[in-house]
Amino acid sequence: MPKFIIEREIPGAGSLGAEELQGVSAKSCSVLKALGPQIQWVESYVTDDKIYCVYIAPSEELIRQHANEGGFPANRISQIRRMIDPTTADS
Repeated sequence: MPKFIIEREIPGAGSLGAEELQGVSAKSCSVLKALGPQIQWVESYVTDDKIYCVYIAPSEELIRQHANEGGFPANRISQIRRMIDPTTADS
């Protein structure tokens, strides 16, 4: 199943409090549940003005549907082609 990184431009994202992040997470999980098991949220990284989310899904279109139904921006969606880490240097 393809894996994607979604870039969400959210000014002030890094200043969101625990309650706000919990609310966003709950909304996302609610939409994911309605969409079914073929789309999965893996993790997200919050920076000052963006949130980067890693998802597993069969298509970019399903990720866009999740964003639209949840009211989340999906400014850029990129399919992950390969993953590397420090151990790649030893290969």
